[in-house]
Amino acid sequence: MRRSMVLTALVSAAALLISVSLASFSVAAPAIPSRSLEMTTITHVPAMPAGSHELRIWIPLPYTGADAYQKVSRLKVESPVPYHIDHEPVFGDRYAYLAVKSSQDTKPFDVRISFHVERFEHRVSLTPSSTAPSMPHMELARYLRPDRMIPLNGEIGQLSAEHTQGAHGSIQKAHDIYDYILATMHYDHAGTGWGHGDAVWACNSKHGNCTDFHSLFIGMARAAGVPARFQIGLALPANAHSGAITSYHCWAEFYAKGIGWVPIDAAKASQDPSKAKYYFGAIDTDRVMFSMGRDIRLVPPQKGEPLNYFVYPYAELDGKPYDAITHDASFRDDSAATQSGVSAGN
Repeated sequence: MRRSMVLTALVSAAALLISVSLASFSVAAPAIPSRSLEMTTITHVPAMPAGSHELRIWIPLPYTGADAYQKVSRLKVESPVPYHIDHEPVFGDRYAYLAVKSSQDTKPFDVRISFHVERFEHRVSLTPSSTAPSMPHMELARYLRPDRMIPLNGEIGQLSAEHTQGAHGSIQKAHDIYDYILATMHYDHAGTGWGHGDAVWACNSKHGNCTDFHSLFIGMARAAGVPARFQIGLALPANAHSGAITSYHCWAEFYAKGIGWVPIDAAKASQDPSKAKYYFGAIDTDRVMFSMGRDIRLVPPQKGEPLNYFVYPYAELDGKPYDAITHDASFRDDSAATQSGVSAGN
């Protein structure tokens, strides 16, 4: 009898252990925050001026390159004139390219681009790991060189050396630069000169928008030997589920060995200091990325200067920059469509 009781107890304990083990396997990993929506951009092209010969237009498309935090589907381009989709070879930016001859069409027309996108939170652990992906030195070298508006010598180099003195490793250097920018710059659109992403202007003016914040960060990081890159897209309102998109937004990433690319958003951290810790190593879902890089050379090549950055359509009329085209954008969250459907059903 005693032996039977012991055996029964052992069987029950084993069953409990198995059930606990199975339960542990059934626990799902935490879902990554995401935002899923339909987006539409419309480029309005006016009639070609009398006497002109050729109008060329490059219209940016949502980014689908190395950014694993954005999934684009159902891309549709509607244009009354022929176009083809091309890409820029250095950063992987995509766009629709149109070349219109005066003999083809001189009437105004629109190019409508629509797509579905799911944007995921990009958040990384700042603890190095031996399993982290690495990048070839040749690829990283591009993100250690200056850009036209991001020099690495002079004031930028001096600031970088001063504020990373004694720092060891990319994480500590980048964090020291991030802290310096938040302590000395404030976000606003006052006066003139802001919005060009001029690192020297930002360093002297101590204010500006996202391009100014992140140009200064990138310049100081590169000067300290930390690869850093620029990304830009359209900003999604955090408290609305549909409507017009009225502004762009940009952010930066730096590379750390044993971790990979680390996102930062110093501009948003400046606007909301309570999230300063979050925005070093993470960015939220309220954005759709359109391009990477500065000083962009398109394909087919533009006649004008390299593009400072590329988030709105760029056009040239007879080989000269042409700013008469306009651009609208709108979005609708998938949740908004669902709520609308439920309301209609009631």
